[in-house]
Amino acid sequence: MLAIVSSATLYGINALPVQVEVNTGEVGDLRFITVGLPDAAVKESNDRVMSAIANSGYKQPYTRTTINLAPGDIRKEGPMYDLPIALGLLASTGQIDIPHLNNYLIGGELSLSGQTRPIKGALALAILAQKLGKAGVILPPKSAAEASIVSDVAIFPVNSLDETVQFLTGKIFIQQLKPPTKPIEKSTKQNYEMDFSEIKGQFSLRRAVEIAVAGGHNLLMIGPPGAGKSMLAKRIPTIMPEPTEAEFLEILSVHSVAGMTRNENIDSSYRPFRSPHHTISDVGLLGGGTIPGPGEISIAHNGVLFLDELPEFKRSTLEVLRQPLEDGEVTISRSAGKITLPCSFMLVAAMNPCPCGYLGDPKRECRCSPPQIQRYRSRISGPLLDRIDIHIEAPSLAITELRDEKLAESSKILKERIIISRKIQIERFQKTKSTCNARMNHAQIRKHCHIEKSQGDLLQQAMEQLSLSARAYDRILKVARTIADLDSKEKIDSPHLLEAIQYRSLDRNLFY
Repeated sequence: MLAIVSSATLYGINALPVQVEVNTGEVGDLRFITVGLPDAAVKESNDRVMSAIANSGYKQPYTRTTINLAPGDIRKEGPMYDLPIALGLLASTGQIDIPHLNNYLIGGELSLSGQTRPIKGALALAILAQKLGKAGVILPPKSAAEASIVSDVAIFPVNSLDETVQFLTGKIFIQQLKPPTKPIEKSTKQNYEMDFSEIKGQFSLRRAVEIAVAGGHNLLMIGPPGAGKSMLAKRIPTIMPEPTEAEFLEILSVHSVAGMTRNENIDSSYRPFRSPHHTISDVGLLGGGTIPGPGEISIAHNGVLFLDELPEFKRSTLEVLRQPLEDGEVTISRSAGKITLPCSFMLVAAMNPCPCGYLGDPKRECRCSPPQIQRYRSRISGPLLDRIDIHIEAPSLAITELRDEKLAESSKILKERIIISRKIQIERFQKTKSTCNARMNHAQIRKHCHIEKSQGDLLQQAMEQLSLSARAYDRILKVARTIADLDSKEKIDSPHLLEAIQYRSLDRNLFY
């Protein structure tokens, strides 16, 4: 007897429909055959499903059984097919009779006892069910809570295989989860574990970080060990504006497919902050795999990607950042197919000026030879440097600064100024794809970053003296526009332009 259950497979951050076809009563030896390009986790589902069926009080199939995951040319992975396979087996053996079984999109992992466990990609499943016009989506409770953000589709949480059967046969009623009235609930009171007020000194560095966050600009901090580069970077999320509803859904879509929402609470108040180790592979950073999935740059979408000890990363790993930094998305081609993932993130990087870290330090002597210093700096290519808007030195702190008990400006104060600046940018770029100054295209730069002739001459002189590229020209104007926004000025004044030029002065002096 044949039974068909609707499920889905993840492809990038989207879901594609899958028909789980189960046929029992076949002639031949007693065995279970799973076809349709399943991975190891899907093949192992047979053992989990058999135990779940038995422990839920139902009978296991006693004839040869074939399970087909259609279409057969798309690879299937993960344990999300446990629940639909179990329901298909029960229906094909005649233990349940559900005429409308195919009206629901079903996914869920089963334990040996028959209890359901969360799966990744629940949000993508709900979006697919909405497109297909399904009667509803049946998911484990935690996955259902995530999927309920999608409106106009019924989400039913089920705790076990038996509860699913009872619901589908009409013996029990399960209340569908209602979408939250406010997907983004802004907390009026936020308690930060870390705060900018804890940063001693480093006033120029704090200023550069404020500008970078206000405009979404990439930032490179250069200084000796112990200057506070990592300490400051870890506090950047505390001054970033909360994501908008659209941004939060984009963040959640990526995290859901990456499986991060299964074991973490969904927090809509914070943007993602990712800090991968320098031993990360190209695939780990960019994304990919047999079935292409998101990497660190996509998980950091609408948030911060912090690369500490930048020259320690493999050069090939750093070079893959060039195109995503420009486009805000990455296209990955594999034998299983080609996908495009979002990766509009703010890059924050930190590095020492030399291998020992003390070049130019007035207190410690640098023992690195010129060839060693050159090899160390050459690990970062010029094209990658060009894509980093702000370069700032982080000098070592004096003992008097460390002993100073006076608190600096808090994250709350910095965040208030940044939010005002971001509101100006939102109004400026409404009805366009740009969300902040760092994402301006050439036409928008010409429109919103107009400078006087005398300012143009000043910028030309700086470009020639510092040997900057044409890309650096545009980025200086973008940073100047952000500085003007922080001052609530409609036009870019000369002080704004001079400060923006200052943040490119390390381009060639330090690396060439």
